[in-house]
Amino acid sequence: MGIGKWYDETVLPRVISLGCGAPEIAELRREVVPLAKGAVFELGCGGGFNQPHYDASAVTSFSGIDPNASLLNGARKRAAEKGWDAHIVAAEGEDIPFGDGAFDTVVCTFTLCSVSDPGRVLSEMRRILKPGGRLLFLEHGKAPDAGPARWQRRIEPVWRRLAGNCHLTREIGGSIRAAGFEIDPIGQAYFAKAPRWAGWMEWGIARRAGA
Repeated sequence: MGIGKWYDETVLPRVISLGCGAPEIAELRREVVPLAKGAVFELGCGGGFNQPHYDASAVTSFSGIDPNASLLNGARKRAAEKGWDAHIVAAEGEDIPFGDGAFDTVVCTFTLCSVSDPGRVLSEMRRILKPGGRLLFLEHGKAPDAGPARWQRRIEPVWRRLAGNCHLTREIGGSIRAAGFEIDPIGQAYFAKAPRWAGWMEWGIARRAGA
């Protein structure tokens, strides 16, 4: 096993669990995830960090994907603990293995930063949403201020290698709108527990434009 593969399978899941499982991040998840209802799809569900925050009485079915097989084990375990008959598979967001209009809610938290083609992923999420369905998002990305944005550009090449292709400079709201969504913002702010170059967050509800 090469060192890169070993890192991705052994170290990276622990790094992600440490960051994404922090109590302060859970507070933000609680503003978004409980809004999910009906048939729910979660992009990047590995680790199951959102599982405790779903309103089980509002969710009729749960499906999710993640490309990291090590993280999927955690997602399946947490879904089982919730008593859900969940459909969780290994797949890429650029090619979501579900049909058009299959879901009432799509949930995407701290995932768009690491996909290979965010435009295509957003297009796929739009495709699988039912008419009137909602995309719930909580993402970090490009800072609105010049100072932090400059540091993001400097740090990103190394950061990507250590953090599973995580990008610091991707726009959040602009990218979602460009993919054909309208956004109802819930919040946007620098995360107090992170340096400003890593801490710009946006979260909200998106719907297909014109729907």
